[in-house]
Amino acid sequence: MLKALVPMVAAMLTTPAWAGPTLDGVIGDHAVLQRDRPILVSGKTEPGEALTLTLAGHATTATADGSGHFAATLPPLKAGGPYDLAVVATSGTLFVRDLLIGDVFLCSGQSNMEMSVQGSQDAGARFGAADDRLRLTTIEKGFANTPQPALVRPAVWAAASPANVGPFSAACYFMVQELRGAEQVPVGAILSAWSGSRISAWIDEPGLRQAGMQREVDTLALYRRDAVAGMRAATGAFEEWWRQQSGDRPGREPWQPDAALDWKPMPRVGPFRTWGSGGLASYQGMVWFRKEVTLTAEQAAQQAILSLGVIDDADRTWVNGKPVGGSSNAGLLRNYLVPSGTLVAGRNVITVNDDNNWTDGGLVGPASEMRLSFADGTGIALAEGWSYAPGGPVKVGPPRSPWDDIRGAGTLYNSMIAPLGPVALAGVAWYQGESDVNIAGYDQRLGAMMRGWRRQFGLPDLPFAIVELPNFGPAAAAPIESGWPALRNEQRKAVVSDGHAALAITIDIGDPRDLHPPQKREVGRRLARAMETMVYRRGLSPSGPRAISASRNAKGGVVIHFADVTGSLQTRSASEAVGFELCGAAPGSCRYASARASGSDVAIAGDGKPVARVRYAWADSPALNLFDEAALPAGPFEIAIR
Repeated sequence: MLKALVPMVAAMLTTPAWAGPTLDGVIGDHAVLQRDRPILVSGKTEPGEALTLTLAGHATTATADGSGHFAATLPPLKAGGPYDLAVVATSGTLFVRDLLIGDVFLCSGQSNMEMSVQGSQDAGARFGAADDRLRLTTIEKGFANTPQPALVRPAVWAAASPANVGPFSAACYFMVQELRGAEQVPVGAILSAWSGSRISAWIDEPGLRQAGMQREVDTLALYRRDAVAGMRAATGAFEEWWRQQSGDRPGREPWQPDAALDWKPMPRVGPFRTWGSGGLASYQGMVWFRKEVTLTAEQAAQQAILSLGVIDDADRTWVNGKPVGGSSNAGLLRNYLVPSGTLVAGRNVITVNDDNNWTDGGLVGPASEMRLSFADGTGIALAEGWSYAPGGPVKVGPPRSPWDDIRGAGTLYNSMIAPLGPVALAGVAWYQGESDVNIAGYDQRLGAMMRGWRRQFGLPDLPFAIVELPNFGPAAAAPIESGWPALRNEQRKAVVSDGHAALAITIDIGDPRDLHPPQKREVGRRLARAMETMVYRRGLSPSGPRAISASRNAKGGVVIHFADVTGSLQTRSASEAVGFELCGAAPGSCRYASARASGSDVAIAGDGKPVARVRYAWADSPALNLFDEAALPAGPFEIAIR
């Protein structure tokens, strides 16, 4: 130990305070490091430089490679601290102060994971949040087309307090607070989430290939080599999708210069929900926009930049039927290169497809940003003279550009997960899926994401707690086919096939009128229960009653067998269990059925019609009353009858 400290003291006496190594990943002052796991420390220093690292009485050495990168591994430690980490090199010494050893949880997903404590139903909880042994950090948002070696900004850790708990993720905070109370060891929470993101943006490249997204991977690789060619390939995927869902023949699509849509004058630049006319006050779906521009031969011969301001939410843009760009970032100013040979002397047509997913929609502006700028420095204002035509809602979401920030292929993984390196974790909480509704194959994408993260972190059994989508949207008076229950079922299937994952069921604590239900304390409690089961082996049921099989009975009905039932199944406010459906093999063949619970089974009366599968709680906001004695609801499902 003494020998290890000698070079550290020498370096302190001879090296300027500003020089020395830096760390990447999430190790920083006040961080929590995972107990009982080797501790990897990596960073940058002078190329070829030797380093000595000390922590909690342990020392190790490393040598930087030719680029200055170094990595060293310290032995596992039991829960405790605080400790200081010293990284000593000839060029300088780095101290990382006040480190705790405990359990570290990564929380990720989209807006419902981002939703803050101060914005939740239990906002007042932050005033009693002081706990020096519960530490939090939020990863800076960023996106990239290739895996990055370092975060956009170094992670900043802080102990839980009213000031920093308020803006932190409510679901994540309430989960780790519960676990901190149960385990009485230091706990750290890493939040890496982005509102509106699709799961594809969080998957590594091997996972994307496994999930059937080979085309997106290849298009992204093309884009890295040739941005114009990549953009055209991405728009080609959109055009194929449009023809499939619309039935338009090639040459008759809306982006063609002479498309025969019911064009109407656009009242003004701005969200179409604020126009006050045109019947779009509550419209959600696609709208086509078009503007004609007359150019001279001199103007048409030049390369140009097409600036359209902000478009809400996602756009795909053509000039004279040729693709020039597209983005799904609702806050991004659109500036697209119009290559030479695209413009013509005389009439030119700009066409924009706007896919409004959530709120205002339209060419938001500002009008001053809308311009066609030529290479010679001249330009034409574009704010006036637009036409529009509603394109209707779509059942299956269109493909996005693979380099899009929040809906691309691996873009958020590359910037917000890959730079974490092989950090040791106790578990991962995942709250996402809203942006993937009506996009088939979510179970494959979720499975690929979990495998990819485990591969990076070097933890093949790393537990994942998945928040199943809550009740949101209209109630159903008759059996329906809908994307929301279908995605819940894909979440369920991914968890069943994984072996190291569990669901946090939220079908009873959402809000039919609010995509961001405020009851996040209970979400956190259910996530914590799943973690207690998987991480701490508490012997609890991780998710509540879970349907495992369906079999026919002697009376022509069906019996559903449940596992993970605490006590016995119970029906609330009725003697029968509501929400069960008997279905034939074909879509549209489901019908409500009479069902009764007994012990860990539910018996469904037959109706004399063919039955091949059973569904439960299959609606956007279903009525349900089946719980166990732990007050946990039975989760939605569709299973085949044996």
